[in-house]
Amino acid sequence: MAGKVRNYESDNIDVQYDVKRCIHAAECVRRLSEVFDTDKRPWVQPQNAPADAVAETVQHCPTGALHFERKDGGASEAIPEENMIRIAADGPLYVRGDVEITTMDGDMILEDTRVALCRCGASENKPFCDNSHN
Repeated sequence: MAGKVRNYESDNIDVQYDVKRCIHAAECVRRLSEVFDTDKRPWVQPQNAPADAVAETVQHCPTGALHFERKDGGASEAIPEENMIRIAADGPLYVRGDVEITTMDGDMILEDTRVALCRCGASENKPFCDNSHN
């Protein structure tokens, strides 16, 4: 259930951004504003920081809207050793781990390491949060 995915390239690392899964938690902007700057176009400029810093920042995206591919031989995104769910006050369920989301019929919707799930019932992108709770 991927949305519109945009790719931002540099020599050492590419960043993928799934517009539909982003709820603007802004972890990327707070952690690495020289790469993730919503006032610039394109708003993701992975060439502006070392690939290790970009990769670390992407892995803090709580929704999985951001992912990366290393082109410099660096480590790819690891599956967390523990699965965990964090409940955000008046917000989504943030899930991190080896996540598989399937339909009731067993059809795969998503395999990922990070996702924000709707818990208010108002999302137009169920089972994912789309910030409708705001």
